[in-house]
Amino acid sequence: MAEKPPEDGFLRRDLPFFYRLYRPAEPTGECLFLLHGSGVDETTLVALGQQIAPHAVLVAVRGRIAQEGGFRWFRRISPIRFEQGSIRKEADAFADFITEVAKCHVLDLSRAIFLGYSNGANVVSSVMLLHPRLIARAALLRPMPVLDEVPPADLRKARVAIISGAADLTYGPFALALVGLLSRHGAEVEAHTIVSGHEIGDRDAEIIRQWLAGPATAIAQAN
Repeated sequence: MAEKPPEDGFLRRDLPFFYRLYRPAEPTGECLFLLHGSGVDETTLVALGQQIAPHAVLVAVRGRIAQEGGFRWFRRISPIRFEQGSIRKEADAFADFITEVAKCHVLDLSRAIFLGYSNGANVVSSVMLLHPRLIARAALLRPMPVLDEVPPADLRKARVAIISGAADLTYGPFALALVGLLSRHGAEVEAHTIVSGHEIGDRDAEIIRQWLAGPATAIAQAN
């Protein structure tokens, strides 16, 4: 097996968002952007990303809002209310980051997948709605809609997987609203509700692997 370059996983500070890059020994040309949940950092989804797409370049990105010793992607008012200006500012900045990091590291954005968990999933869906031609494939774990005002967005070329937890009492009830929102804007949405709370794990990875391997379909199902 070929050795990974020595800088693999090194925290990079050359762009407005700090990030780590992980190159697989046998790359296929895909890249997987990882956007963590609240109060942690960019390293928390790396193992899950490697489980989902072992041959993809991983781009693990850190949110810029400091919180409780960790980070998040935009400012919140309460667990389910968020500062709209912060969402738009950070979504715009992250959209710019996507194109810049792709140029810096020769990543093919046509083969990119965006994996977001909780607050990270919410910024991915916001970028999709505010910059609709940028993200074509997104896997959103335990998400909810966060934009109070949604602009017109053509998402007909986008595929989205949404996984909510049946026991996630705070955020689970909002998943269906996000499914409807993205579907109305043209995205093909595959929605799953699994036996889980807000935590994520092997079942999420299994579903996303199957979704990536399968044809584009718009379905909703319980697991």
